[in-house]
Amino acid sequence: MIIAVDGPAASGKGTIAKALATHFNLPFLDTGLLYRAVGMAVLEAGGDPASPDDALEAALHLSSALDDPGLKSEAAGKAASLVSVHPAVRGALLDRQKRFADQAGGAVLDGRDIGTVIAPHADAKLFVTASPEVRAARRHSELQRMGIDVHFEAVLNDIRARDERDSHRAAAPLRMAEDAVLLDTSEMSIDEAVAAAVAIVEESPFASAND
Repeated sequence: MIIAVDGPAASGKGTIAKALATHFNLPFLDTGLLYRAVGMAVLEAGGDPASPDDALEAALHLSSALDDPGLKSEAAGKAASLVSVHPAVRGALLDRQKRFADQAGGAVLDGRDIGTVIAPHADAKLFVTASPEVRAARRHSELQRMGIDVHFEAVLNDIRARDERDSHRAAAPLRMAEDAVLLDTSEMSIDEAVAAAVAIVEESPFASAND
């Protein structure tokens, strides 16, 4: 079974996708970490994430481990949003993501174009979202727990800027697949959101066919 979990930054899609992978005993890939790794590689090389050439060079020679805590930083997030607009970068990472999705037994992937580009054939598709203010509050709290002092307004502005870039980029823009189920987590706790996501997958045609 392939489960696609898409949504904007700080919507809770990563937490939900991990929980789904655990619940259904499936391998999990946070595809956003690939773009964060590319973005950080560009920065570490002294390049510009907004440069198509610098970003592609990093994508073609990506060696960063996806469990590097540095990939969760605000700098990595901003760089990821910049490199992800380049079609050549998305193309370089496309096969890797598709192979993961199509492995025997299935998988759970989260990102912004899983249900529309990476795995349009997924058995269950979720589009996880929340209001910009709620997402900014979550991200602000996360940064504070990491010891990063940043103003809430700065985080909110960054969230809105990422939404704008992700939704209007030419290559695989963020959008909800026509057959995805919308899950708005604005008023939900983590446990409530996970329970709702599990119910959505269990009610999918694939799950119903295999009861």
